[in-house]
Amino acid sequence: MSSSRSGYHHGDLAHALEAAAMQLLADRPAQEISLREVARAADVSHNAPYHHFSDRRGLLKVLAERSMADLVDAVRLAIGRAPDATAAAIDGGAAYIRYAVENPHGFDVIYDPTVCIPGEPSDTMAPLIAELEGQLSRAAASAGLGTADDVTGIWGLVHGLGTLCAAGHFPLDAALAGYEHTLRRMLPG
Repeated sequence: MSSSRSGYHHGDLAHALEAAAMQLLADRPAQEISLREVARAADVSHNAPYHHFSDRRGLLKVLAERSMADLVDAVRLAIGRAPDATAAAIDGGAAYIRYAVENPHGFDVIYDPTVCIPGEPSDTMAPLIAELEGQLSRAAASAGLGTADDVTGIWGLVHGLGTLCAAGHFPLDAALAGYEHTLRRMLPG
């Protein structure tokens, strides 16, 4: 007799669990999501998540990795659609800020140092971090802000604005305008 519930018959447990966990993350912080809750949301037995996630920390790592992939996609898309180098730097940063505001729980789990330990990213997270850094660096360099200090400043600016805006300290329009205004003042010439 199977311990699976009737809803699990599609054969892709990993995808079902990750999709259910991401849906839960849309509504609440990652730290409030349990493996049992993920099982209920995926309509599988309460033990099923342990076939995919080693433990709760494994669940949080997957949530962070999937959220980072979404953030990278948003930044890449915004930069790719920009008509020129300055717009790419502005639009890439704006996409970062928007992601933080529109997906606050996903954004928080990406940067939770107990989930993605600084300097020790997972094999899945490491290339995502590198791509995000690369996207922001190339956009900044193309606009004339190519030093490592420039990129650190831009990343800190968008991260800080996104975090403050997501926490309700000011509206999204103010964060985006503040970023654009500050970036334009940083640009050479």
